[in-house]
Amino acid sequence: MAIKNAWWRCARQNRVRHKSYASFAVLSLLASFTTLPAYAGLKAAHSDTLWVSLGGGIRMQHTTRNSATDGSNEFTMDSMRLYIAGQLSEHLKFSINTEKYEGDSVMIIDAILQFDLDPKFNLWVGRTLVPTDRPGLNGPYTGMSWNQYRQPLFPSDYDGPAGRLGRSEGAVVFGAIDKVQYLAGIFEGTDDHGNTDDHLLYAGRIAYNFLNVEPLVGYYTAATHYGKAGDLLTAALTFQSQKDSTGSRQDPGDFTGFAFDIFSETVLDNRGVVTFEAGYKNMDGDFTLASPPTDGLDECFCLFKGDSYFATTGYLFPQKIGFGQFQPYVRYMKNDPDDADTSDTTEWGLNYVINGYKATVNLHYVTGDANASGYAGMDADIVSLGLILQYY
Repeated sequence: MAIKNAWWRCARQNRVRHKSYASFAVLSLLASFTTLPAYAGLKAAHSDTLWVSLGGGIRMQHTTRNSATDGSNEFTMDSMRLYIAGQLSEHLKFSINTEKYEGDSVMIIDAILQFDLDPKFNLWVGRTLVPTDRPGLNGPYTGMSWNQYRQPLFPSDYDGPAGRLGRSEGAVVFGAIDKVQYLAGIFEGTDDHGNTDDHLLYAGRIAYNFLNVEPLVGYYTAATHYGKAGDLLTAALTFQSQKDSTGSRQDPGDFTGFAFDIFSETVLDNRGVVTFEAGYKNMDGDFTLASPPTDGLDECFCLFKGDSYFATTGYLFPQKIGFGQFQPYVRYMKNDPDDADTSDTTEWGLNYVINGYKATVNLHYVTGDANASGYAGMDADIVSLGLILQYY
């Protein structure tokens, strides 16, 4: 029970549920089946190097859940974001992104000063995404599956002492040299609990492209490129480490984690697209949800310790039916903690891709007991109809 209670304290806070969104969700879902323009965002430009733009995104779903002890039927507003971006000079840009959070409040998830100097070397400073595994760099708006976050989270994903939604204050350098893409950063990370000496979080990622070089937005990845980048095969290794970032003030502990992931996309002769991604994650913290320090779980920033695996594959049909294309997929996830039972989840889904990352309808069925704490949750069967809309 302590583990489950801790999970609910640590879980992502951006899943804000409001019944009043039901009618809005239905209207938006119907609207998505109309012909959509090629979005260009709202942009005010003084020149090619002096401009500002405005955009936004929403993720919503209707979910039916059945478990041994619970059943529910509800609309959920998973995410509502505002994007603000601009350029001040040839090499200097900025971005500010917000997220709806806890009722009607809004939090700033990104506040980045971007020195985009050269394809081989760029520097971002501010509150930005910590180098992480592929699902973390994909983000909720460019994933192929609806539920990417049932693996154990790295510290900055817990909306607590180490950051929110994968972000933290710090600096990142990144770039591409031939077929190698690199990413390295230094962040505040955990700034409370056991880290009384203000040790920093170090994080990095290196990827190699065996075929075409995968297109990235900044250093963010995507779970599918819908075949627009041609044939891709990318392997990457991610690493994170911070001293005294787990435990409590009285009993601090260190954290290290690494992940390996592989991504491929193949465009067939019939223009259909086969996509595959898989990953392995290992996390090692001195204190876990199952084994907190002696002063108790309430004072602890406790993490998962053990291994986790996932694999996803999908196929984008080349034929356009109505306004979009169908993309069935399946995703399997398994969490194997050192100090508790294993858990797993399978997701069977179908995307209706209307306009790439900007307009997609998703129908999926999830069964299993894995969740983002890494420890087994309630075994449940879930059916959801979801919608992603973005304007940028």
